[in-house]
Amino acid sequence: MHPQVSWILSRQVVLVIFLAVPAGIFLSVNAAVSVLIGGSIGVIANLGYVLRAMRMTSGADPIKAYRAQAAGEGFKFALTLAGFALVFLQYKEVAVLPLFLGYTSTFVIYWMALLKQR
Repeated sequence: MHPQVSWILSRQVVLVIFLAVPAGIFLSVNAAVSVLIGGSIGVIANLGYVLRAMRMTSGADPIKAYRAQAAGEGFKFALTLAGFALVFLQYKEVAVLPLFLGYTSTFVIYWMALLKQR
């Protein structure tokens, strides 16, 4: 796996854990678990995107690269939908705001990765 991809995924995991600890201390264990689940959905979807896009990319053909990215995005979207559907169907005590906080926190790392490039 590309080093930058590993950097992004590992930082996403660290940030989600960092957010889950205060959620558990100041809100509830249920809130902490919800943050962890939301973050896990984001990380798993991003990992699925990377694996799908990288598997289809070979050479310098721009059409293949575009198709690989589109397939990766589609797979990421499907994993995200499946993750949230599974949570809402199976985890009745989910704390919705912490769940989405955990999920959206994974996007912050992309901005950090862009800043790291400069």
